[in-house]
Amino acid sequence: MSQLGRLIPQLRVPVRPTYRKLRNPEGSYGRLKNLRGTVTALVRDERVEMPLDRLDEARGYAERLIQEAVRHGDKDPHVMDMANFWLNEKQLIHKLFKVLAPRYAEYRTSYTSLHRLPPMYRENDKGAPKGVLELKENPFPPLKPDARANRHLLHNVLLDEARKQYRHNKYQQLAAEARADLAAAAAPEPPAGQTAELRDSVASKGASDMAAESPGAEGTAATEPQHR
Repeated sequence: MSQLGRLIPQLRVPVRPTYRKLRNPEGSYGRLKNLRGTVTALVRDERVEMPLDRLDEARGYAERLIQEAVRHGDKDPHVMDMANFWLNEKQLIHKLFKVLAPRYAEYRTSYTSLHRLPPMYRENDKGAPKGVLELKENPFPPLKPDARANRHLLHNVLLDEARKQYRHNKYQQLAAEARADLAAAAAPEPPAGQTAELRDSVASKGASDMAAESPGAEGTAATEPQHR
């Protein structure tokens, strides 16, 4: 098993343990036909928009094809047979070995990027999620803006400082609450008998204070005026 792992390197993208059952009236042959068409379109156009499940399924085959082309080149007959099988347009075999293989010769990451489109961009697909699969370093504008290029703009610098200040204040508040909880947990509790005596003394003192503040019934009757 270890020797097989050396012969077949691991892909740099996540791959499902089981294949997806893509619906096709032609069965398994139609499924494979669609995947070959997707790989061919990706090599030709370098960016394709299709159902997300179909793109995710074809991505692994495209990654393997480019990986073998980079490792072995066009002199290996097995890689040539693989390219001849997956690429329906035979002129793309030259692009695979002469354009894409040199482009990704020094790559240590995946050769493709998969993006999920938001629902507002779906058109008449009955709720099926759409996606975009593209080759890296393609000539098209990026789908996602590079936030690192705008990092040093004034408003981004102010937002970063405000975020740091908020986190600093929040951490100080949490630390103060934690210290208060530790102090309350470490405070010694009085004995049970002493606690009962203290409670009885407080109750008796409160009752005497209330009696002193409110006058009695006899005092009220003595102060009332005599009616004739």
